[in-house]
Amino acid sequence: MNQDEKKKKAAEAAFLRVLPSLNKETILGIGTGSTTNFFIEELNKAKVSIKGAVCSSEASKANLESSGIKVMELNEVYGIDVYVDGADEFNSRFELIKGGGGALTREKILANSSKQFICIVDDTKFCELLGKFPLPIEVLEVARSAISRELMKMGGKPVYRQNFITDNGHQIIDVHNMKIDIPYELESTLNNMPGVIENGLFAKRTADIIIQATNSDILTLEKDT
Repeated sequence: MNQDEKKKKAAEAAFLRVLPSLNKETILGIGTGSTTNFFIEELNKAKVSIKGAVCSSEASKANLESSGIKVMELNEVYGIDVYVDGADEFNSRFELIKGGGGALTREKILANSSKQFICIVDDTKFCELLGKFPLPIEVLEVARSAISRELMKMGGKPVYRQNFITDNGHQIIDVHNMKIDIPYELESTLNNMPGVIENGLFAKRTADIIIQATNSDILTLEKDT
């Protein structure tokens, strides 16, 4: 299978997993990205009856329009029953790097507000030591250069993501070659920098379930509780 076929298989498996639990009171969280778009395709085809969905980006909202599902804002709901999203990298501790699509801040808010976070990936996204994929950081424009200088002191190579503005109206720095030995600590360190809105490390709120598609199989990994 090529990568898109594996993404589609992972998304289909995630849909089949959540389908039995969906009911008229369910609030579903929907992430952003190419793998999540395949999950949205399943929702659009199935026409499920749920209370509503909260999306992490305007792009996902637009893709969900034909599903018949009511799109809601997080402020309108008490919480999210299950959040489904992809990842740019994941490791064996269910820690992630996200934000390749630029929606990292809203994705982290939704993941943190969910009872269950299902991450759907293909096997190319596995990396035991996170950081091969550049780490996205959403920043205030006024602080971009100052933050970049601090990142260089930490050994990273910050690259401004040109011609891109997040749905929140901010800019993104993609950090290459960042040493991520302890993701939990680095996540906090980065978020303590003045001007940082959020970073793409998901180590404090990891995935609960990872559904991974390989060339030959679908693997469902569940975090020990």
